[in-house]
Amino acid sequence: MAILQKHGKNSCPDLPSIKENPAENIGQAGSQKKWAESSQTWTRPVARLWTVVLLLGTCLLYCARVAMPICAVSMAERFSWSKRETGMVLGSFFWGYCFTQVLGGYVSDRVGGEKVMLLSAAAWGAMTAFTPILAHFCSQPIVSMTVSRFLMGLLQGVHYPSLASLCSQKVVESERGFLMSTVGSGSYLGTLVIGGLGSLMLDLYGWESVFYISGLLSVLWAYCMWKYLLKGEGPIITLESLGSAGTQSKLSKRNWLRLFRQPAVCAVIITHLCTASTFFTLLSWLPTYFKDTFPDAKGWVFNVIPWFVAIPSSLFSGCLSDHLISQGFDTASVRKLMQFFSMGVSSVFTLLLCGTTTFPTAVAFVSATMGLTTFSHSGVSVNVQDLAPSCAGALFGVMNTCGAFTGVIMVYLSGYLIEASGSWASVFGLITVVNLLGLATFLSFAEARRVDIDLAKGRYHNIHI
Repeated sequence: MAILQKHGKNSCPDLPSIKENPAENIGQAGSQKKWAESSQTWTRPVARLWTVVLLLGTCLLYCARVAMPICAVSMAERFSWSKRETGMVLGSFFWGYCFTQVLGGYVSDRVGGEKVMLLSAAAWGAMTAFTPILAHFCSQPIVSMTVSRFLMGLLQGVHYPSLASLCSQKVVESERGFLMSTVGSGSYLGTLVIGGLGSLMLDLYGWESVFYISGLLSVLWAYCMWKYLLKGEGPIITLESLGSAGTQSKLSKRNWLRLFRQPAVCAVIITHLCTASTFFTLLSWLPTYFKDTFPDAKGWVFNVIPWFVAIPSSLFSGCLSDHLISQGFDTASVRKLMQFFSMGVSSVFTLLLCGTTTFPTAVAFVSATMGLTTFSHSGVSVNVQDLAPSCAGALFGVMNTCGAFTGVIMVYLSGYLIEASGSWASVFGLITVVNLLGLATFLSFAEARRVDIDLAKGRYHNIHI
């Protein structure tokens, strides 16, 4: 059976049922009309401008996020932290990160993802810039840093759900893959920038400079976004605006239990859970793997090359998926193909690491794994917008929360396996099993038709926005 199949660009298989029962469907037709009127998509030039701005914002998001891990050694020496205390500071971010995913998406679906993103960026940017001040002027730096990292997690937790909500409301279906994959590559770019320039600033000007620069640049980005893209309009979020969000509010409040009973929605959540947990595991343990297996290897090689590969790979996946959809291929089939590369093909290279004997080969396999993993930006990450554009932010928040929790658990489980077996093959085997489980679920149940309309009646309609 072919993975990809073409369909007519104007095809809508449920349209006959609407025409046959006009009286029964007059209510839903009205809601569809309102949705079309309230969802004014960007023109291509505007979408490209926003893509660049959001790419830069995601890059700065990771610069601020990774500033603490880069400076952790210097701060531990300055404040006499033990390994356990350092780990407590670093880990507090992820606990905060889990709690605002759903809330951020929920609010974004009602007032606009750009408003939530702007306010959060200004807040976590200021928090980053004030981190050295809190560390020096607090009598217990370990307490102030743990709390500040927890707050950083809370503030940054809304970024990706608000991005998913914004994309679902403003970007046409055939261009979502490119935007999400391009913006997603900002995480790898930010890791590279802060890893290179941050390390240089750390050596020349001290650890405080890393926080000052990354924080102030983030605040500047938020100001420029407000001034030039939002035209200086205040991103005011009130209880009144949350309660009067029109059609999107009504759509997103429809029986969430029924929504979660849809096989396609469950498939998206499970697949994203598997993707996120395996990515967190690789991100956390690959540096240790290289140091244990190749003690004489240069750290900058295995810490830089995979990220250089990931950036063009992410961009390529977005261009490829959008091209296939614009050529008339079925959207669901394209999403499945992207996820097949992300979880299926990448697992082949992950397994090959079990028998690696040379350092260049290991770097090549890791680079291929990380590069192929980015294809999920055009797969499961975009599929949530196909299924439920009216509540894509909140649903993505649920996905990201599950992924963050399971990611933490899998990182700890991998450490246990390494100590118990003394072999890295057990970790790579675990990653492969989880990937294949998520891939099988996605290939079996994933769809691209909307399921957030008329859930109470059990009817579904393909709406091309």
